[in-house]
Amino acid sequence: MKRVLRVFALLLVVTLCFSLSSCHSKRETRRAQFKPHKEKRVKVNEDEYEEKRVESSDDSGWATLDIKLTRHDNKALYKECRSWLGTPYLYGGSTRDGADCSGFVMEVYKEVYAKKIERNSARIFERNCHEISKKKLREGDLVFFNNGRSSRISHVGLYLKDGKFIHASSSRGVMVSDLEQRYWVTHFQCAGRVQ
Repeated sequence: MKRVLRVFALLLVVTLCFSLSSCHSKRETRRAQFKPHKEKRVKVNEDEYEEKRVESSDDSGWATLDIKLTRHDNKALYKECRSWLGTPYLYGGSTRDGADCSGFVMEVYKEVYAKKIERNSARIFERNCHEISKKKLREGDLVFFNNGRSSRISHVGLYLKDGKFIHASSSRGVMVSDLEQRYWVTHFQCAGRVQ
């Protein structure tokens, strides 16, 4: 009986830990499980991604910045973004030791565009952007998402090109995702261009 109670208590603790995590949870400050960035092409499958945190034992949640650049692309933007890939998620963080979504975007904007933007994803949209159509996205624009529980903005990413954006995932750190993946289509809120 004691063994059953111990197993039940352990399961309860694990379940509680998973339920507390999200992109902007005010209940805890923690680092995501971090695996070193591997320089190889891997499939990013956001269909299985949940804001509340999904653990993966393989590297399906990591991606290289595998985008063909042209002479018209902002190479400084891609160079900066590449240097952040694999940075672990850390609520309230804005360094390569750990960053959350708005901290990551804020630092990239400061470095690449010499612009100071807000430190919260909803306030970035409200105070720094004007809304644009998803069809008019261009590199450097911002994409905003909700968590599915409300229509309030709770996540921000930086649009690159070809439907790809880079963001600090609460479960996998800084990574590249595709706007057409089911999770992001379902949770897309709006797009904005920094003024």
